[in-house]
Amino acid sequence: MSKPRIAVYALGGTIAMVPGATGVVPGLSAAQLTAAVPGLGDVAQIRAETIAMVASPNLDLDIVLEVAARIRADAARGDTDGWVVTQGTDTIEETAFLLDLLLAGFGRPVIVTGAMRNPMMVAPDGPANILNAVRAAASPAVVREAEALGVLVTLNDTLHAAAEVVKANTHRLDAFTSPQTGPVGLLIEDSVMLTGAPNRPWRDAIASLLAGQDLATLKTRKAPVLLAGITVTDPGLLLDHIAASDDRLGYGGIVLAGMGGGHVPARMMASVATLAAALPVLIAGRVGNGPLLTRTYEYAGSEMDLARHGVLSAGRLHPLKCCGLLELALRCRADRATIAGLLAGFA
Repeated sequence: MSKPRIAVYALGGTIAMVPGATGVVPGLSAAQLTAAVPGLGDVAQIRAETIAMVASPNLDLDIVLEVAARIRADAARGDTDGWVVTQGTDTIEETAFLLDLLLAGFGRPVIVTGAMRNPMMVAPDGPANILNAVRAAASPAVVREAEALGVLVTLNDTLHAAAEVVKANTHRLDAFTSPQTGPVGLLIEDSVMLTGAPNRPWRDAIASLLAGQDLATLKTRKAPVLLAGITVTDPGLLLDHIAASDDRLGYGGIVLAGMGGGHVPARMMASVATLAAALPVLIAGRVGNGPLLTRTYEYAGSEMDLARHGVLSAGRLHPLKCCGLLELALRCRADRATIAGLLAGFA
């Protein structure tokens, strides 16, 4: 039997670093990355392409749209069986989720990976992560369950669902975790062991929103989203300033990383209410683990008070992922009711 045809698309990041003047900078191409992985050709037929060469903080929705467009085009031609995307880990929890949204219902393996140790360090993890990613993309088990699994992230011999994974440590090899659900698979020796499937009830709604949308056109529509962290010491001056601005300082939407079960201080509610009347405002939990409350507290700034003023609950969706979902929805010209419908899948 012929080996699976896997495309490796490289975006830069720690996995692709080369020596700079005093530190490291992105420099290794997709071809160089794959050439450095022993035995990769035994697993699959590899096609390696470099789409971007940037540090992960410089990735944005436009680059993710380009990757999604490439994957869709490959699938339409029928010359690729699975895809691996390499990038920096600073933003992998955001970009992988955006890919998961853009490829909802895709039904083919897409694996995102990176590295915590750059190639100049002792025992860099990049080659092993690439090998594992290709193994996962070529795995019959992953192929069978690809539509249910969606886009996956692999580092440190573990597979995570894109909607669940977060970076929980700045430098350790086990930096990535799925605190609400646990991983969906493990890579052991030369095999992939699936341990579960993510709950993705939102995928039909996002697929419907994206139906007929041209990804190139979405790149031309800008809809910046602000993530505002809510803290004890913040008097809310930024929200006051945006609320008082006729153009909302150019923002198309706002995500509030709220306290506890989805709360903000009473001192911020006047501005929050003004903003929610003008543009989509989401409340997500800054804890990043567990669903928000809906009908427990009714004081000023509580989840019930926010809902009364039109703030949309993100349920259990992480604040960082909320920003991606909201910006993509706004670029698709989604109205408030449609955005609420998308978020209902994360309740």
